[in-house]
Amino acid sequence: MSGVAAIVPAYNEGDRVGRVLRAALAASLVTEVIAVSDGSSDGTARRASEVAGVTVIDLKRNVGKGGAMAAGVRATKASVVVFIDADLEGLGPEHVDAIVKPVVEGRADVCVGIFRDGKTWSDAAQRVSPFLSGQRAMRREVFEAVPYPDELRFGIEVALNTAARKRRARIVRVLLRGVSNAHKEQKMGMVKGTAARLRMYGEITQAMVKNRKRKRASSKRSRWL
Repeated sequence: MSGVAAIVPAYNEGDRVGRVLRAALAASLVTEVIAVSDGSSDGTARRASEVAGVTVIDLKRNVGKGGAMAAGVRATKASVVVFIDADLEGLGPEHVDAIVKPVVEGRADVCVGIFRDGKTWSDAAQRVSPFLSGQRAMRREVFEAVPYPDELRFGIEVALNTAARKRRARIVRVLLRGVSNAHKEQKMGMVKGTAARLRMYGEITQAMVKNRKRKRASSKRSRWL
């Protein structure tokens, strides 16, 4: 296997997905771009299909971010995958290449992109929790080491971090200057956006709790061996 697949999971991002896909297509290190519409009801799949050169997967029901990412990985044979959120603002091909380059060159197994000099809220969130960034490139086997990614929804980044640590993967970070994401409140309105944000935080917290329980169980088993 060879090549680099850019995978863009998208849920109701019809107004934004096109510009992200075009940035990924223009990246010099990317050989394939896959958009995964996660049960969207706003024409996201149709808008993605309007971008020539993009493979579009139209999931008929919403399976969550982890499931959409897994669907994208299953659709490619690329040895390196880079995940890009569909709601990014200010993203250019140079940002995509910056995430991919350390992995392609063999300097890292995982590269995480961190927002800087964009929206104040986006910058602040990633200063507090850079490990939750959705912009990341990795060797395919790192993603495949995640058990049951289809069940993780917004907990997928937590699971990816755990899989990388268990594999002793080499992890680096790069700054994505001028890049931000559109906030849920901006996209959905204050009430629905806040509710969606709380659900997202709940799924992330649930993934963290499960991860800690597994660590404790593993530690107890090792003491008895």
